[in-house]
Amino acid sequence: MPRFVLRAAIAALGLWLASAWVDGLVIETPLTLLFAALLLGIVNALVRPLLILLTLPFLVLSLGLFLLVINALMLGLVAALLPDMRLDGFLSAVGAALIVSVVSLAGSLAFGSTNDLRNR
Repeated sequence: MPRFVLRAAIAALGLWLASAWVDGLVIETPLTLLFAALLLGIVNALVRPLLILLTLPFLVLSLGLFLLVINALMLGLVAALLPDMRLDGFLSAVGAALIVSVVSLAGSLAFGSTNDLRNR
């Protein structure tokens, strides 16, 4: 459970940076930011693997760059579910997803990956 809280905090940091740097992403309250980070973690755990499996040919053909589109779709789904979060357009979603992905990667490198069974 503490690892999930840490990952949610890293996602919240990424979302906060994305909302500051990307004009089309608006998160109105800090509470919405926390809910968005938690919901993004849940969506990434449940919906994203299925979407990756369904779009596997595109992922192979694009050498993995289609993952950025999938991440943008996941961010758009979170924005659609939260009333105080707005995402304007696909390019804003891609830019925000890129920022959140880079921050999540940096957090994984700094605090360790959750895929390592020895850390559990």
